[in-house]
Amino acid sequence: MTVVPAPRPLLGAVLLLFVSAAWGSAFPLMKDLIERLPVEDLLAERYLIAALTLLLIKPNCFRGLPQGTWINGAVLGVMFGIGQTAQAIALGSLPSAVSGFAVGCSVVITPILALILFKSRVPRRIWAGVALALAGMTAFTLMRGVEQHEFSLIALAATLFAAGLYAGHTLMLGQLSKRGTFHPYALTVIQLFTIGLLTGVAGARDGITLPADAPDWLLLAHLSVISCALGFLARSYGQAHVPPVPSAIMMSSQPLWVAVIAVIWFNEQVGWSMLVGGGLMAGAMLLALPSRETALGRERKRKNHDLLVVSRAAAKALADLKIKRTDPLRLDRGAAAPLVAKGACADVASCPWNTRSLKGGGEPSVERLIERATLIVRAKNLPGPGCCRSVTLLGRCLCDLMGESDQGRSTGLLRWFRSK
Repeated sequence: MTVVPAPRPLLGAVLLLFVSAAWGSAFPLMKDLIERLPVEDLLAERYLIAALTLLLIKPNCFRGLPQGTWINGAVLGVMFGIGQTAQAIALGSLPSAVSGFAVGCSVVITPILALILFKSRVPRRIWAGVALALAGMTAFTLMRGVEQHEFSLIALAATLFAAGLYAGHTLMLGQLSKRGTFHPYALTVIQLFTIGLLTGVAGARDGITLPADAPDWLLLAHLSVISCALGFLARSYGQAHVPPVPSAIMMSSQPLWVAVIAVIWFNEQVGWSMLVGGGLMAGAMLLALPSRETALGRERKRKNHDLLVVSRAAAKALADLKIKRTDPLRLDRGAAAPLVAKGACADVASCPWNTRSLKGGGEPSVERLIERATLIVRAKNLPGPGCCRSVTLLGRCLCDLMGESDQGRSTGLLRWFRSK
């Protein structure tokens, strides 16, 4: 079992910002590579190479993996893979700015789904971060201008559907990271294999096209290893420290990193839209960063929940293992016990108590023994020919032993049984 140490919100924020930068750097590279490779082939090659890379680094990551991790990884991969395919297909009928803005709407869909599905209360500070992130994406996309051509409403709906799948992916990963059986490395590899196979089926209709020269292979290596393998791995570990909604805010800063890369490597001019959008994104990330106290509170709640689950499971297991014996000894309180001769226990071997003291002999419960001993002690002080008048045969054997013990003390000899 892999247990991710928590809470470490600063580490989680750094990992998620790396995810945003890695995915942001993939956008201009994919835009360049799509001109020479079909988009379905590029996605399949990208994710399969990423999965194989992580598997080669840690080949025994699947050893002893529970079945639930396989199922959860496959479900996460299907969600993200369908989103990627829908987004890629709709990109041909949408301007890049509109597509980027629609995908970025996942930052708004995430808290809404969290409220509907998990009844999670989102603080006002986080809602303010969501609003700033949405405004920042607007500045980076729509304010920079939209290409003058018509776009399909069906393509827009498909892109928004992909954004909803990305939001659900973030929420599900956040829920899985709270469990004690969270395996982030293996879960990442399963996701990548699932996405690669899913997109590979879509691209295998007319064959898989590979890069033609070394520069394209270098671009594919960056997209596979840096953006996919390390990006998905950092996301799996990062969401163990940061809740889903703040995670979505931090990962929505991809346009900021795209703009930075465009300015540094492609000599693009810095405009007002970049400055405004960058400032809004920075404010959103500051609001989304959880405090140490908040993270400690989350960890305490998680530990209390885990202890409650363990205690309930232990109580159920103990209840199942408990042996319920039926006490064959009946203590008739309403009627007087039958009188038996005092010498009924002269032969100790025939004493019923002797047989019931054997292991598995149907001995009574502790409560019954205490009750029987109490009756013997009380009967000893009653008037009449000995305590055996008021007790059953089982108690009479004990009475005889107690009486002989008293006689032994008076004579100086300790005798426990009758002599034949």
